[in-house]
Amino acid sequence: MASSLTKKEGQDRIRRVTNTGMAINISLSVAKGVVGWIAGSTALIADGIHSLSDMVTDVAVLLGVHLGSRAPDPEHQYGHGRMETFASVVVSIALIIVGLGLVYQAGYSILYHEEGRPSIIILVVAFLSVVSKEWLYQVTRKVAKETHSSATYANAWHHRSDALSSVAVLLGVGSMYLGFGYGDEVATIAVGIMIAMVGFGVLVDATSEFSERAADRDTQEQITSILKANKNIRDWHRLRTRIVGREVFLDLHILVDPTLSITKAHEVSEELESSLHKKITRPVNITVHIEPDMPELRSGGGDG
Repeated sequence: MASSLTKKEGQDRIRRVTNTGMAINISLSVAKGVVGWIAGSTALIADGIHSLSDMVTDVAVLLGVHLGSRAPDPEHQYGHGRMETFASVVVSIALIIVGLGLVYQAGYSILYHEEGRPSIIILVVAFLSVVSKEWLYQVTRKVAKETHSSATYANAWHHRSDALSSVAVLLGVGSMYLGFGYGDEVATIAVGIMIAMVGFGVLVDATSEFSERAADRDTQEQITSILKANKNIRDWHRLRTRIVGREVFLDLHILVDPTLSITKAHEVSEELESSLHKKITRPVNITVHIEPDMPELRSGGGDG
């Protein structure tokens, strides 16, 4: 089972991988822009703008994570986790715009018969972009899964979208050498549609959090197994979860031996909270209500 990260550890991992991505995006956008201008490749210049848009979403993720990790205050007593969700929405919209923009640009080139000219240096820069951005996608996606950050996951796909647009450049230049002037545009249209679809999927997932979406099924099953494993908990009910940014907010009622002292019952609650924090890979905010195990309070098998 994956070890649980604290909220601070998750924030640090997201910040490191996003800063790395930002440095690579700046370098790639400059290289693509300069080489594209020298070689007369509008496709590579557009790809450079795409890399620049990645840098903008890097900033959105860093800002969302920073604001979302602030401690609760009197006006935001459940914390600021929704700011990370807003960052996810921003990045997903950027993905949709980039995807549709690629389709428009390629369609425009085909409509007005704008053919580029092949160049080895364009192939070199595009290849370096594919390698670096695919690597960024892999490491960013890994951090997103470890931290359960939807904003970081969306940003990972933004990295991959840049890698795929560079693949389109490679295919286009290669097709020019073979005598087909519109290979770049055809590949770009296919990539653009895919990027827009990914962005839409991320947007739907992110906006669902605003409707107080419950934790995913695996997390809920994990919570149930932890409850069942605790021999001091005879039954439970009113189990509810909701996702706020990277965190799970959980509240439930547990039934314990009616003869237990208040101190012992509290220890049962503390033991449960400790197990949940250790075994659930998301940061967890827990509220436990202790009740005596009496027939009228039983729910019939631990259901909510």
